[in-house]
Amino acid sequence: MSPVLLPLGLLPDFGGGEMLLVVFVVLLLFGGDKMPQLAKSIGKSLREFKKAANEVEREIKRAIDEVPDTPSLQDAFRKAIENKPKTLPPAPAPAPPPPIVAENLPSVGEPPSPPPAPPTS
Repeated sequence: MSPVLLPLGLLPDFGGGEMLLVVFVVLLLFGGDKMPQLAKSIGKSLREFKKAANEVEREIKRAIDEVPDTPSLQDAFRKAIENKPKTLPPAPAPAPPPPIVAENLPSVGEPPSPPPAPPTS
């Protein structure tokens, strides 16, 4: 199995001795002249990263503060009920049924008359 490389903050048991060994290896690789420049550039990079992270956090907080509060569903129902008329207008009376005429009804015992033929034009 290959070892998994983890960031320095997540390495277990990474103490002072190990850190001293890493600094010594870096010193051997880059030399004494480059160490101050390397530390300075790492410091600048970390400062810029923190600055950008803080700015993003401020932007998110500002965006959250700018979002208008949305009315709740209960408030919407309450307003709709308040604006509703108190009484409904009376419903129109239903149309009366057509009158029943005795002439149109078949008498008892007679077969029903056939429907009238459609007009021909």
